[in-house]
Amino acid sequence: MAKKKIKTQIKLQIPAGQANPAPPVGPALGQHGLNIMDFCKQFNDKTKDLKGDIIPVVITVYEDRSFTFITKLPPVSTAIKKLLNLKKAAQKPGRETVAEISADQIKQIAEKKLPDLNTTDIEAAIKIVSGTAKSMGIKIKD
Repeated sequence: MAKKKIKTQIKLQIPAGQANPAPPVGPALGQHGLNIMDFCKQFNDKTKDLKGDIIPVVITVYEDRSFTFITKLPPVSTAIKKLLNLKKAAQKPGRETVAEISADQIKQIAEKKLPDLNTTDIEAAIKIVSGTAKSMGIKIKD
């Protein structure tokens, strides 16, 4: 079987189980002639157990107007906010602290998010998660 030609890739962040034809989904898929409702149904079925999380999705569009997609884990910032029960991060990170996170909690998030990060080294993943926490105004306790 001949390999399908890839036309483009679309990256979106959609609330789990809540994809609908409204922006950003509709316009992003519509301009490539995709069946928007078909994507929404498949995405919602795949992510229905993750309600409340924002799910990054990479949609591969083929020249015959068919598509495939892969979902990733919620962004690190979302995982940190969920773990610490935060509504939002600091308005002025570096000047204000909104919460504290332990090294163990950072390692836990790093291990879970490792497949989506651009590293295979757990130490590097911990640094990535730590950097995100600091940029959100969260103090890291030893």
